[in-house]
Amino acid sequence: MPAMAQHLYILTGASRGMGLAMAQQLLVPGNHLLCISRHAHAELAAAAQQADVPLTQWTHDLADGEGASVRLSAWLQSQNPGHFASASLINNAGVVPPVVPLSQSRPADLALALRVGLEAPMALCAAFLGATESWGLPRKVLNISSGMGRSAMASQAGYCAAKAGMDHFTRCMALDEALKPHGAKVCSLAPGVIDTDMQVQLRGAANTAFPDQGRFAQLKEKGLLSSPQQAASQVLAYLARPDFGHNPVADVRD
Repeated sequence: MPAMAQHLYILTGASRGMGLAMAQQLLVPGNHLLCISRHAHAELAAAAQQADVPLTQWTHDLADGEGASVRLSAWLQSQNPGHFASASLINNAGVVPPVVPLSQSRPADLALALRVGLEAPMALCAAFLGATESWGLPRKVLNISSGMGRSAMASQAGYCAAKAGMDHFTRCMALDEALKPHGAKVCSLAPGVIDTDMQVQLRGAANTAFPDQGRFAQLKEKGLLSSPQQAASQVLAYLARPDFGHNPVADVRD
């Protein structure tokens, strides 16, 4: 392996919140970062230039998961695996549909939540694993899940379903990879409760439509929310653990 081989990280949803914090923390010498988001981030590009870390930003709406996966597969196949020491895919992007009961949900909102939160991660995992299978180096897939994929919540059917589906397809993916001589290590990880735009959306929902609104408001009032930077640090530390992938569905607090 070349002395200057880099650790490749592919990260979705890197333009804000915990995704942006993870991208910022991954900008260290020895890494190569590819971000896939709806918007490029000028400050991230400037930080990468200052740190002298290779950064590529794709502006791609993950409602088009097929297009993103085709693009990723082609890009990976164009790379020289000898340039990399490891490769990791982090599926972080997600969409919270309007906070209303399923009976009041619009089909388009539900479709978007499932496309971005479930269909796109599945397609990107397939592209990543297929294109790197012959690389012969350590590979990891980290899917950012949620406690809401493991505990049902009123007025959140779309988001809960996407995250529950993410957990379960990760279990299937782990079984697939375990059968291969150099299979990837995979995990669907709940990152804890984070003070992001999603939390603002949930706290701002009408309590008549969202019975848990008061509980989310109290989390903020009592200072029980992790900052995006804290959560990013915990998630990346979990990714670096030697036992990563031992449990295909996990919580960062485990």
